[in-house]
Amino acid sequence: MNDTRRAVLEALANGPVSGPELADALDVSRAAVWKHIEALREADFEIESGPNGYDLGEIEAYNAPAVEFGLEAPFSVEYHDSVGSTNDRARELAGEGATDVVVLADEQTGGRGRLEREWTAPPGGVWLSVVTRPDIAAAQAPLYTLAISVATARAAREAGVDARIKWPNDVVVPVGDDGDFRKLSGILTEMEGETDRVEWVIVGPGINANIDADALPEGATSIREEAGDVDRRRFVQRLLESFDDHRNDLERVVPAWRELALTLGQRVRVDRPAGEIVGEAVDVTESGALVVETDDGRVTVSAGDCEHLRPV
Repeated sequence: MNDTRRAVLEALANGPVSGPELADALDVSRAAVWKHIEALREADFEIESGPNGYDLGEIEAYNAPAVEFGLEAPFSVEYHDSVGSTNDRARELAGEGATDVVVLADEQTGGRGRLEREWTAPPGGVWLSVVTRPDIAAAQAPLYTLAISVATARAAREAGVDARIKWPNDVVVPVGDDGDFRKLSGILTEMEGETDRVEWVIVGPGINANIDADALPEGATSIREEAGDVDRRRFVQRLLESFDDHRNDLERVVPAWRELALTLGQRVRVDRPAGEIVGEAVDVTESGALVVETDDGRVTVSAGDCEHLRPV
């Protein structure tokens, strides 16, 4: 959204304002004001014309201008009604040098999760990928996955969902007290760089938002199912604002993750290329690796597929 259009919206958000007043305040012509108003209407902003001037209604649009307006984080948004994969599009943008761009879609037709698993992404969900270029070493990149997990869980909790985090990158809703859960969100992180320098990191959370549970795979749930429909525009804003806060203070990420972790204290099996690990998940390290207490001592696992097991 260009600066003048944003200024028009900010003026309208404070109450009715006339065209001449807008023209004087923004130092543009009345014709230019009218063009900006029409462009905003085309972007699905409800703007009424009344005796006191233009009046902005409740923002119900879900698109790039709507998400950018009022967003208190330095991201631009590229919105698609439908896209194959937000992460694939984000990789294209990263290759072009982009940074702090959010690819947002109402629907993904070729969504994928970890290990190239298919991820169902029907209309009504929140499907997004964030392109960043952090000044960090590659060893710190997993903290970005933890940060977006925390941001996703917190946004879901604000929406009324008892969201927790399953290591390494799933946001889930607990079922009972024995570690069972329903999956609310998966997160796909991709990176390019060298040992001492990261070129870019893409974090891509996919959240089952305003979707019927019976449209999802077995074991999944949605915000609609748990707490009713959410304002997706505001949800995305809160998620991005929280992520921005945490990426700018990486020392806060692991403590925040621990507070929301469902995995810690659980008996787990972690499948990894070097063989499976079974034991109790007792902690995460400062780089996001899982610490598992096994019969043979503590093992630190930096990557793997984690399964919660029934208590012995």
